[in-house]
Amino acid sequence: MTDAQAQGRARWQARYDAAVARGQVRDADFTTLSGDEVDPVYGPADTGQEVDERIGWPGEYPFTRGLYPTGYRGRAWTIRQFAGFGNAVQTNERYKMILARGGGGLSVAFDMPTLMGRDSDDTLSLGEVGHCGVAIDSAADMETLFADIPLGDVTTSMTISGPAVPVFCMYLVAAERQGVDISVLNGTLQTDIFKEYIAQKEWLFAPEPHLRLIGDLMEFCTEHIPAYKPLSVSGYHIREAGATAAQELAFTLADGFGYVELGLSRGLDIETFAPGLSFFFDAHVDFFEEIAKFRAARRIWARWMRDVYGATTDKAQWLRFHTQTAGVSLTAQQPYNNVVRTAVEALAAVLGGTNSLHTNALDETLALPTEQAAEIALRTQQVIMEETGVTNVADPLGGSWYVEALTDRIEAQAEAIFDQIRRMGTPNHPIGVMTSGILRGIEEGWFMSEIADAAFRYQLALEKGDKRIVGVNCHTESISTDLEILRVSHQVEADQVAALSARRAARDEAAVRRGLDGLTAAVREGRNAIPAMLDAVRAEATLGEICGLLRTLWGEYREPAQF
Repeated sequence: MTDAQAQGRARWQARYDAAVARGQVRDADFTTLSGDEVDPVYGPADTGQEVDERIGWPGEYPFTRGLYPTGYRGRAWTIRQFAGFGNAVQTNERYKMILARGGGGLSVAFDMPTLMGRDSDDTLSLGEVGHCGVAIDSAADMETLFADIPLGDVTTSMTISGPAVPVFCMYLVAAERQGVDISVLNGTLQTDIFKEYIAQKEWLFAPEPHLRLIGDLMEFCTEHIPAYKPLSVSGYHIREAGATAAQELAFTLADGFGYVELGLSRGLDIETFAPGLSFFFDAHVDFFEEIAKFRAARRIWARWMRDVYGATTDKAQWLRFHTQTAGVSLTAQQPYNNVVRTAVEALAAVLGGTNSLHTNALDETLALPTEQAAEIALRTQQVIMEETGVTNVADPLGGSWYVEALTDRIEAQAEAIFDQIRRMGTPNHPIGVMTSGILRGIEEGWFMSEIADAAFRYQLALEKGDKRIVGVNCHTESISTDLEILRVSHQVEADQVAALSARRAARDEAAVRRGLDGLTAAVREGRNAIPAMLDAVRAEATLGEICGLLRTLWGEYREPAQF
């Protein structure tokens, strides 16, 4: 071992010992199943390998091996199961079940009308209310959604981007109605509008007004809710749309750089707002490639934050991320195979150092998960956490020739994509060159074209048999029987619409009008829109009314046709 490596080992040991002294290491059995003691980390001193500085030690720049010197010995990842269906009452019951059975945090799935900023009684909502997530029309629904769940004590993630800001305002008002000081709230709001234009297609208006709202939110959270993360930059939907692992990584981090440029353009301190950015990745079924992707993500982000954007503190250089196992890898054929796929994907996320994790249910390719399927998904994480021993050692695959080579390869591929995006950009753009490159890539359909080409190549490989999916194009014989799946009754929509009508009839219309007029004035005058939007939400203005007002002011966006 070289002197530099010995010094690195000594630095890590000092930080680990300090964490132990502060009580930041869990009181747990860190031995193998056979009872052998396991060290908290392994490195070149244990193998005789030469290891360069790009790998380093857990808790040290460039954080390839993780953000903390203790790894999962200090704190295991958060089990955050994504759930939502029907109305707020039904989803509230599912949340209580998840928490009672060991879930560590909540993650809200919204129905399509909510994701598109429309009320349940909108003509475009017909037949969609409550079917792919929970219906939220106003703060009263949000209050019901978290009834008897103390928001000051539970971290909550909300997967929504287009109407994320008004939905977040409803969350804040629900917390106020519980008597919670919003300054103590912790959790994550997705808010990532770039990935909507790139992959998921759930936007309300053109990119620039969305970026204005996101900037307002970043300012508001930095000042008033310091622990809350107002942006979760999402690669998950990019990968699910057909991107490769390198494209998922590069497009996601590029989007993140765009939001960093947005914060800087607002005059925010990077050391203060950067820790409020988090990430959301897909864990696909290629085990080692996914581990390498996560390790490369931390390294790239830390280097860019330090060398390009000038962040000096560890927290401002950290890439913290949530992972969800790959929905697109699940099959309707032989659905019990999905339990195996999900377990492999979850293990890859853990070995890659995820900070929180959702495991998909075996029936999600057919419908929303049943309670039994949701429990199996939850238990999958708990088996990995409690029985496999993977929490004993930080970055146990660090130093593997294969994993390190894959990490280097995917990093190089991502850097090549960053160069392409920056070349599309304008150096003197008021937000930044990466942001302008992303905007041009969206306008010209470049991202969509790149993903479509990757998806086509993969589909062609499947059809030729070069890539195999068990139960689909190989090993298709089966004795499996049909699953019982969850069906959301049309009565949910009827009840939600009736409740919304009653709420409108009972509210103070003058207060609603004042709130909406105040929001209009804030937008037109260029002020931060969040305080005015909160006033409208407190008066029970609906999501559709708020988003409709913004559509009137900013217009609707139409994606350019691509052939």
